[in-house]
Amino acid sequence: MVTIYDIAKQANVSAMTVSRVINNTGRISAATRERVKAVMAELNYVPNSMARSLVKQETKMLSLLITDITNPFYTTLARGAEDMAKRNGYKLLFGNSDEDYGKERDYVDMVLSTRVDGVLFAPAGDGSAEHLRLLQRHGVPFVLLDREVPDVAADQVLGDSREGARRLVEHLLSLGHTRIAMVGGRQDVSTARLRYAGYADALKLGDVPFDPALVFEVGYTSFEAGGLVDALLSAERPPTAVFAANNFLALAVIRALRNRGVRVPEDLSVVCFDDFGEAIVLDPFLTVAQQPAYEFGSLGMQLLIERIGGAAGAAPRKIVLPSELVVRQSARSLLSV
Repeated sequence: MVTIYDIAKQANVSAMTVSRVINNTGRISAATRERVKAVMAELNYVPNSMARSLVKQETKMLSLLITDITNPFYTTLARGAEDMAKRNGYKLLFGNSDEDYGKERDYVDMVLSTRVDGVLFAPAGDGSAEHLRLLQRHGVPFVLLDREVPDVAADQVLGDSREGARRLVEHLLSLGHTRIAMVGGRQDVSTARLRYAGYADALKLGDVPFDPALVFEVGYTSFEAGGLVDALLSAERPPTAVFAANNFLALAVIRALRNRGVRVPEDLSVVCFDDFGEAIVLDPFLTVAQQPAYEFGSLGMQLLIERIGGAAGAAPRKIVLPSELVVRQSARSLLSV
């Protein structure tokens, strides 16, 4: 059975481009769109549920398990997943783990009891391996979103966290900042490790000494940043900029700074990974590494449906989506100071 990978290879484009043509989303040139459509027609590709075996027992229900529904990244991702599921005749059950392994296990148990056809899974962290193996033992197909889990072989749609973090920190370095703090997630989460690595990469490439006193490990979800900010401001050599490993961490830091009368970016620059979706329309302020959140969901769902329908090979597939550096007003230059 023909997959989006077959189309992408023959049309000489990425799998994401094929997905955008199928879903009529994104900015694609007319020539590229027509070339992809021509290959789809040539290969008789049918991007819907008719391509699956009609004799297979199916519930026509899928599950999407994410880590934080209040995060705009996951909200937009969920929209992409839901749109793709609906387009293919599926209904979608949502679950929100709040980065909690216990809650995640409860949702996995629910998935098994409701006998969904497959799961789109954003794991809480490395500890999710136990839950994923439980799905494997019960023959439930799944696709991993946003985060990898060691020793679990599965189709994946990931972001280039290391490269995006490196570019954000290099942007700060280009503005003259050399004392750059990092507020990152737990190290049992793959994106946290990769963003930390990107931060370290940028410092090394910029010949800036790494200072472990400037690195703080917290949870990705909402946290009280007051103590952390006090530690930054009272340091013997305080930072001039902060790299936050996701948008919620950035908001918490900025809120704590403002409560202490510290202005961003006049007194301290802040950049972060991930954007805020429609929330930034009225005040696009933060410099960010922006990820294609909708494509995470739609591509992940497309891979899951192909896996359920037997259209995917035995080997796990991996799609890595790049981020885009979006420069706004939250970081100032020190070069003229």
